[in-house]
Amino acid sequence: MKIGILGSGIVAQQLGKAFINEGYEVKLGTRDNAKLSGWVKEAGTKASAGSFEEAAKFGEIVVLAAKGSAAAKIIESAGKDNLKSKVVIDTTNPLTDSPPENGVLHFFTSLDESLMEQLQKKFPEIKFVKAFNTIGNAVMYKPSFKDGTPTMFICGNEDDAKKSISEILVSFGWEVEDLGKVEAARAIEPLCILWCINGFLKNEWTNAFKLLKK
Repeated sequence: MKIGILGSGIVAQQLGKAFINEGYEVKLGTRDNAKLSGWVKEAGTKASAGSFEEAAKFGEIVVLAAKGSAAAKIIESAGKDNLKSKVVIDTTNPLTDSPPENGVLHFFTSLDESLMEQLQKKFPEIKFVKAFNTIGNAVMYKPSFKDGTPTMFICGNEDDAKKSISEILVSFGWEVEDLGKVEAARAIEPLCILWCINGFLKNEWTNAFKLLKK
């Protein structure tokens, strides 16, 4: 299967390597191919880079790994028709450019509407699945914690889409907790704020969430 990734930052690059390790072909979408020349060389023959449009066309599954405030514009640059009926893993968070306040980040959304909901409304023919927004790039793939397998919270309107992404997440080393439809992103996205507090206050960036059930 081919994976297109819309983004060229560290999250995009780390997830790209993870997919390649699992046997996928990966194309990262960027505004500047030269920026990814080193990554392509290091990642190997199954790695390539191109425009956002090329990555969107390439991917049978697409990952949106971009700054939250730029997410809609990047999808438009990729061409919404190139993403029509495709599953898009939404890793974004609605972060502002304001510095954290005592370790607490600021969002440009409210608790009544998530960024994922905004994207789903704007691009209704895309099958968004929220994932990877509550964990650091260093432990997105094959996480190892002394207390067991961490939990990846996901949501989305399409059950088949969530099933396919859940299978990928399990292969990446995660336990998956499906929290339902797109509205659940109102709860999942703010977990990013909680996750980052220890990072800003204690310089601890390799934590993960675990849902315990009795």
